[in-house]
Amino acid sequence: MDLEDLDVAVGNGSIDTVLLALTDMQGRLQGKRLHGRYFMDEVVGGGSEGCNYLLAVDVDMNTVDGYEMSSWSTGYGDFVMRPDFGTLRPVPWQPGTALVLADLFDTAGAPVPASPRQILRRQLERLAAHGLTAFAGTELEFVLYRDTYEHAHALGYRGLTPANQYNVDYSLLGTARVEPLLRRIRNDMYGAGLLPESAKGECNFGQHEIAFRYADALAAADHHVIYKNGAKEIAAQEGMALTFMAKPNEREGNSCHIHFSLRGADDRSAMLGDGPAHLSVTGQRAIAGLLATMREFSLLFAPNINSYKRYQPGSFAPTALRWGVDNRTCALRIAGHGQGMRVENRVPGGDVNPYLAIAALVAGAVHGIESELSLEDEFTGNAYLDSSAGRVPGTLREATDLWAASEVAEAAFGPDVVAHYANMGRVELAAFDAAVTDWELRRGFERL
Repeated sequence: MDLEDLDVAVGNGSIDTVLLALTDMQGRLQGKRLHGRYFMDEVVGGGSEGCNYLLAVDVDMNTVDGYEMSSWSTGYGDFVMRPDFGTLRPVPWQPGTALVLADLFDTAGAPVPASPRQILRRQLERLAAHGLTAFAGTELEFVLYRDTYEHAHALGYRGLTPANQYNVDYSLLGTARVEPLLRRIRNDMYGAGLLPESAKGECNFGQHEIAFRYADALAAADHHVIYKNGAKEIAAQEGMALTFMAKPNEREGNSCHIHFSLRGADDRSAMLGDGPAHLSVTGQRAIAGLLATMREFSLLFAPNINSYKRYQPGSFAPTALRWGVDNRTCALRIAGHGQGMRVENRVPGGDVNPYLAIAALVAGAVHGIESELSLEDEFTGNAYLDSSAGRVPGTLREATDLWAASEVAEAAFGPDVVAHYANMGRVELAAFDAAVTDWELRRGFERL
C-alpha cells in the first residue's frame, strides 16, 4: 500500500484507522491509533510525538533509573515518530485499519541512537561501506494454548491447556488440530504484505512454527515484529493464547533461528566461493567475526533472564560456539546451497528483538571483514560434547557484563548504545533478584 492508496481508502471509508508504530527495546510494537483523515492531513507531513520513556522502561512499563536519554531528571520529554511509508500496509485482522512503522527522532530532528530500528540502520550503513547488503529470515516458534490471555493471567500462567497433548514435530495430523488458526495467521500475514512459506509442528506440547520468506535485513526485522504482534492479536480473537517466550516450561523452548547472508553489488552471494564449505574469503571472515563476537553480543541475542534457560545440552538450543555444515548442534549452521547458502544463527530465542539481533550479526560480520579474521576449521560431530569450545553465556548477568566491557561493541554501536542496553540488562537483573519465585516457595515454605 502506498500513500495514494491510503488516501483513496480513507476517502471512501474502507480505512478509518492508521496504526503508527515503533519497536521498543523489548521488540514490542508501541504507538498510537490515529483517525485516518487526521493521519493524512497532519501526520503524513510531520509525524507524531510520543513520550521518550518508551525506550526507557522495563517489560511492565515501569519507569526505571539509569537511562541518559529519558528520566525524571530530564522531564520525560517527547520524541518524534516519523512514518516510514515503505512499511505502510493494511492490517487484515483489524477492520478498517492500516499500519506504518516509524523511525524515531528527537525534537531537534536528530535520529534517536538507542532506537532498535535506528541501530540496525546504522549497522547496515557500515556494511554498505564495504559494498555489501544483508539479507535475513527469522524462524519464530511459539507455544499455543486453548486458554484466553485473560484466563491464563488469572491462573498465574500455570495449568494451561496446550493445543496439542504430544510432540507434533512435522505431524500433519497434529497441526490439523489447530489449522484454522494457523491458516488464518498465514493468510492474514499475506494480506499484510508478508510472504509466509510454511507452518509446521514442533516438539513441545502445542508448539508450532510459521516461517516467512527471507528479505533484506531491515524488512525482515519489520516483518518479524508485525507478525509477532499480529499472531498474538489473532490468537486472542480466536479465544486462544500463544507465547514466544524463550522457555515457557521445562520442555523444549521457543527458538528464533536467524538465517543471514551477504550480497555484493551484483546482487549475488558474497559468501559463496572456493574455500572451505564453499565459502568465499568474505564469507569466511564474516563467519569468523560472528563467532568472535558471539559472547560479547549475546545480550542482543538473548535479552531476558528466561532466555538463558533454553541453553541445555541435547536440546537443539546451542551451547558451543562452533560452526558446521548442516550441523544443528553448533551455534552457527551453514545451510542451503549455491546462491541460497546462508549461515543460521541458532542462539536467539523467540523473545529476541529482531532489529538488535540482526544488527549484532551485521556488526559481527563487519568486524570479521575489517579485521580480516581467519575462520577456524568446520566442526563435525556433536558440539555439545566439545569441551574446548567457547560457550554461550549461561546467564543474563554474564552476558550483560560481557556487553558492557566489550571494546568491539563500543566501536560498532557507540558508547551511548552500549550503556543504554547494558542498563536494560541490569534493570532486568535487579527485578529478578528482588522477586520471590514459585521455585523458592515450593522448596522452602514448609521444608526449610
